[in-house]
Formats: sequence, C-alpha cells, structure tokens
Amino acid sequence: MPDVANAESFTALSKQGYSVGKLGQGKSGALGWVVSSNSKRFFCKMKVSMAYSGKSGMVSFTASGRMVEIDRAVFESTIGGHDPTIPQLADLKSGRVQPKHVGSCNPV
Repeated sequence: MPDVANAESFTALSKQGYSVGKLGQGKSGALGWVVSSNSKRFFCKMKVSMAYSGKSGMVSFTASGRMVEIDRAVFESTIGGHDPTIPQLADLKSGRVQPKHVGSCNPV
C-alpha cells in the first residue's frame, strides 16, 4: 500500500531548519516556494493576492499564477493609504517570506 502524503505547516518546517527557495510555479500552476532540507522537499503555496513592487508599483496575482500590474496610486487612494500588511514583491521572489504569506506545504 502506498504511503499517504502529509501536508506540513511552513512554521513547523522553518523551525526544523528547512531553507526556502525562490518564488516559482508548482505543477498545478500555483505560485509558491520549494522548502527543502537534505533529501526532503515540500512545495508551499503562496497565500498572497497582491504585493508592492518597488516604491511606486503594485502587482496582483491570479489563481492561475499570473502576475498583473495594478495602479498603486488608485489602490491606495481607495483604501486610504499604504497597507503595511502587503509584502514587497522582491521579498516574495527571493524567498524572504513570513508564515502569514504561506499556505499549505505538500511533499514534492
């Protein structure tokens, strides 16, 4: 009988010393990060719907993994200013993520 794959939490994997790779697409097309330690690897889905890009840009992510540019000035005027909970795109791309930005992690 085959083994059953178990999902892990990003927080638990981080505490165990797993390293986070760069932002990429999984087999399903979803964006996320490969988290690895020695021979074990997990794909952790991204839970972010938008990110700041530099000082004046902003992007939104579609369910299929596409990145769409949006007008940051219009967005911020609508919500009343800068939102500190929205991450920087550069941090997401390089794997400098916070647990709140990461969804479930499944074995690769």
